[in-house]
Amino acid sequence: QVQLVESGGGLVQPGGSLRLSCAASGFTFSSYAMSWYRQAPGKERELVARISNGRGSTNYADSMKGRFTISRDNSKNTVYLQMNSLNAEDTAVYYCNAKWFRIEYWGQGTQVTVSS
Repeated sequence: QVQLVESGGGLVQPGGSLRLSCAASGFTFSSYAMSWYRQAPGKERELVARISNGRGSTNYADSMKGRFTISRDNSKNTVYLQMNSLNAEDTAVYYCNAKWFRIEYWGQGTQVTVSS
């Protein structure tokens, strides 16, 4: 049974930091590209960051560059998203995604709220 379980979301003040985790099971984690997406109220889901399998190449949405860092630990079947300098526009549900060719899995999401 495939599972992607996100954790680490919550309420944080503007300028603060959070670290999201996504624990994977039920598939060969190291073979999959892993991504974080987010969806704010009333908006479409958007890509935040992606890390490839193999060499772990990363790419980020422009608004996240320099503030967010995606990483993975294949020994723990876990992908992380370190988020710094958070602002209100980062408030959203953050989703973990695993993809290998046309096979794709999603987590249930974790809420991140940036507010004073």
